[in-house]
Amino acid sequence: MKIAVCIKQVPGTTQVEVDPVTGTLKRDGVESKLNPYDLYALETALRIKETLSAEITAFTMGPPQAKEILQEAYMMGVDHAVLISDRKFGGADVLATSYTLSQAIRQQGPFDLIITGRQTTDGDTAQVGAEIAEFLGIPHAATVISLDKITQEAVEITCDLPLHRLSLRLPFPALIAVEKNIGEPRLPSYRKKLATADAPIPVLSLKDLPDQEEAHYGQAGSPTRVVRIFPPENDTDQERWEGSSKELAEKLHQYLDTHKFLQKIG
Repeated sequence: MKIAVCIKQVPGTTQVEVDPVTGTLKRDGVESKLNPYDLYALETALRIKETLSAEITAFTMGPPQAKEILQEAYMMGVDHAVLISDRKFGGADVLATSYTLSQAIRQQGPFDLIITGRQTTDGDTAQVGAEIAEFLGIPHAATVISLDKITQEAVEITCDLPLHRLSLRLPFPALIAVEKNIGEPRLPSYRKKLATADAPIPVLSLKDLPDQEEAHYGQAGSPTRVVRIFPPENDTDQERWEGSSKELAEKLHQYLDTHKFLQKIG
């Protein structure tokens, strides 16, 4: 079985500046880390590998420094890692990003199962997994909270819907986007760090992909545009009240009512 896992390097802090022209985050010089949700995707793949004979390839799209999270993926136990990097991919929205990832997966594949995390902490769209699957023309499922059974031909899963739990059987090839409660991620191994210190990380650019039409990638291939983006304001104002329980309750009610947080019914 061949498994692909999509991971991403995201800012490791909320103190990130925004480019006023492009509306994108300024990532240069900013502390970065592996997207937390992707740790669960990696853990899911590694648990499958422990059950069945599987080969795992980690993919990430980003600048050259994104190799750092691929090295971390090696330390956790993946077999191969691929960096998708080209200036022509810069400024991609969720659609262009998904298309680029799907092209890289197609070029390196075929794969039986593709696993993604629920979403990234810098984009929060939770759309990349589904869009990759659509571009590849394969079945997919999101909000996956458990793998109930897996064979060389299919995977049986449980999805957490707003009001129900849904059980599905997906024949391979397929894609799943997993939730955080699917399993506790393992820590990187120091032994694996030493063993994979020289592990290859090939870099795929536009010229390596099946579709080399520049208009399909980066800003040129992005149908959406960020009109305005800004960091959240840090409100550090504090107010301390003292008094009896009754006095504090009355003061809190008055405050909420004055600031329009309460709505009269009837």
